[in-house]
Amino acid sequence: MSSANPLRQLTLDQLRRRTSMKWRYYPEDVLPVWVAEMDVPLAEPVARAITDAVERGDTGYPNGTAYAEALAGFAKERWGWEPAVERTAIVPDVMLGVVEMFRLVSHRDAPVVVNCPVYPPFYQFVESLGRQAVEAPLGADARIDFAALEAAFVRAGRGAVYLLCNPQNPTGTVHTTAELEEVARLARAHGIRVVADEIHAPLTTGGFVPYLSVADDGLSLMSASKAWNLAGLKAALAIAGPDSADDLKRLPEEVSHGPSHVGILAHTAAFDDGADWLDALLEGLQENRELLSGLLAEHLPAVRYSPGQGTYLAWLDCRALGDDPARTFLKRGRVALNSGIPFGTGGAGFARMNLATSPEIITEAVRRMAEAWHGRLA
Repeated sequence: MSSANPLRQLTLDQLRRRTSMKWRYYPEDVLPVWVAEMDVPLAEPVARAITDAVERGDTGYPNGTAYAEALAGFAKERWGWEPAVERTAIVPDVMLGVVEMFRLVSHRDAPVVVNCPVYPPFYQFVESLGRQAVEAPLGADARIDFAALEAAFVRAGRGAVYLLCNPQNPTGTVHTTAELEEVARLARAHGIRVVADEIHAPLTTGGFVPYLSVADDGLSLMSASKAWNLAGLKAALAIAGPDSADDLKRLPEEVSHGPSHVGILAHTAAFDDGADWLDALLEGLQENRELLSGLLAEHLPAVRYSPGQGTYLAWLDCRALGDDPARTFLKRGRVALNSGIPFGTGGAGFARMNLATSPEIITEAVRRMAEAWHGRLA
């Protein structure tokens, strides 16, 4: 059974009644196309799981492996890979899970290698732990530059960690089997442990390769959070490869107290019963990528955009417009994008745009961006 495009179901007036960060951080005259929240209604199976729990008063502590079983079934169907339920653990969310994986596999001040430009919390969480982020810049094609990665591994030294973003945020790059195999080879050669943030995995147009499908000694964090818009319902899964199972067994028991029980019910329903809704979303996102490409070509040709294969984020090359174009778009156009600067080396001159919204909002955002830029030049 096919579902209607969820990106076309809510009006701007309906969205402005939301109280989450995307819609309340900026004043009401600002059009928000920034933080990773989607402008969609909940998938019906997810909404039903939440309301059923509320009706039962089922709001206690989490228990059981239903979430892991749901993810395993989804992964087998989508990617031909089935994670072992016995090698999983629930964690509060993906980034807090990443932190716990660091603690399991490295000493307390071990450096962390990242491919920049990359999701800003990678830097924030690493620095909050008192660790150093060692950058391995992506290539000009937004793919892993293996010479840069190996050089970063050497600088970081044996015992360091590589925090792999798969798919890559903000570029939307989906790493290939060959690329991930080379990651695993280099990591083993240099004594580096790999922790993969794979939160955007369901948001790919085909060809996603889980890191643990090519490496037995890695650790992965997955969640339904991004693909079904569940950021406010905290729950994620840590998954160990066969050779990392003993590491995951050392995860402190109290970590499992952090996820929301209702969140776990929602995420489980998404993986079990949300595939039709997700497929409709993916079709809508592809339409939005094509729309954005056409709008930029027509109204703002100085901005270059190469659609990625994953995520619902557009990484806009605005270097012709200056070092921080998002600032101009916000100040003069009243449209909020993410500045590329916090994404690390390679981010200056870029802006990240959230495409998980209606075509009408994307069209209005580009109109405002073009007016802001052309007004600055006038």
